[in-house]
Amino acid sequence: MAAGFLTTHVLDTARGLPASGMNIELYNLDNGRELIRTMRTNSDGRTDSPILPAGEFSTGSYELVFYAGAYLDATGAPAESPRFLDEIPIRFGISDPESHYHVPLLISPFGYSTYRGS
Repeated sequence: MAAGFLTTHVLDTARGLPASGMNIELYNLDNGRELIRTMRTNSDGRTDSPILPAGEFSTGSYELVFYAGAYLDATGAPAESPRFLDEIPIRFGISDPESHYHVPLLISPFGYSTYRGS
């Protein structure tokens, strides 16, 4: 059984706060696009448990979809129709089944960035 796991952390750089209450979906892309899990960030901008815990963790291609538009609407960010950023998909690969993969997201109403964290 693999010991690795997948986590995320979402920070709202425009407000200088964790992005709490954002919905996130995880898809496996190896055989089409299969929804694995739906989670929501807590008050610290993290999920309460790993998105992909040890035991379910395996190598392959994945996609995280962050529902930034709904989050921005809920925070009272100036409204746009449509929003510049709505759903933010991040596709990435897991090659080491024993590692911790951390995919953070830094967002504002008009931009985002990500990286492989620790």
